[in-house]
Amino acid sequence: MRVLFMGTPDFAVGCLKALCENSFDVCGVVSQPDKPKGRGHKLQPTPVHEYADSMNIAVYQPEKIKNGELVEVLNETKPDVIIVVAYGKILPEYILNYPKYGCINVHASLLPKYRGAAPIQRCIIDGEKETGVTTMYMEKGLDTGDMILKKVIDIDEEETAATLHDKLMNLGAQVLIETLEMVKDGSVKAEKQDDAQSSYAPMIDKASALIDWQKSAREIANLVRGMNPYPFAYTYYNDKMMKIGQAQVIETQKNDACGKILGASKDGILVACGEGSLLIKMVQFEGKKMMSVRDYLAGHLVDADVILTSTRKED
Repeated sequence: MRVLFMGTPDFAVGCLKALCENSFDVCGVVSQPDKPKGRGHKLQPTPVHEYADSMNIAVYQPEKIKNGELVEVLNETKPDVIIVVAYGKILPEYILNYPKYGCINVHASLLPKYRGAAPIQRCIIDGEKETGVTTMYMEKGLDTGDMILKKVIDIDEEETAATLHDKLMNLGAQVLIETLEMVKDGSVKAEKQDDAQSSYAPMIDKASALIDWQKSAREIANLVRGMNPYPFAYTYYNDKMMKIGQAQVIETQKNDACGKILGASKDGILVACGEGSLLIKMVQFEGKKMMSVRDYLAGHLVDADVILTSTRKED
């Protein structure tokens, strides 16, 4: 079975690696164009590009694909199936209709829940107790195709987007190989998605990481976990941005203004919320690195009674 692989970030590398390790004929890789990074603005290959190079697999990186830019690649590689994992662009019909066995997507959620760009972060932010990976046949809609195989995993109490990403990356590779074995032996029984049960996971941006202290400590703690490692949930302390890397829910409720710092010790910074309190354990102030509150307090003071805010005064 000749496989054309389309993917871009770290999450996709796990699936590409599994294809190579299981002796699938990866006839080519399509990835987003490399982007300049760092002070020298040197072009940095995408993680998928980098891995494909290490395996001597031909890499194609068109700027656009909607106007037939991949026709030549398809005719050259002649894939039996196209595997798509976090490629980053919606596929036009000429690609979807090309391979004998269709285009199969590996999606990091239990579809139809969390269609879209950020299912890993959003399920944590929403306080879900479980998630998983779904493989599906791709169609014109956004993550709306018929489902092939699902695998479920639990979301731990302290799970962050970083740790869940790695678990789902490994699970996705496993599910992909099982899916392709089903495709090869003709045992696939695809299941239509129930659109009424669907939810959308839009791309994460800085605005979605801003803390609203009117919310409960549980909701804010979920936001902190879901925004770790990027872009990190944040607030403003005396007009300075304070990113939060780790926090713990304290159920005890005190009658204090939401966002008020109730105290600071080596255990953390305690803040009043709309319901309960939040014990902040890891912080990053502007121009500093992420560190434990214990380490931060070794060289800085944190004033009690300061109200953490959602804006700077100059904003």
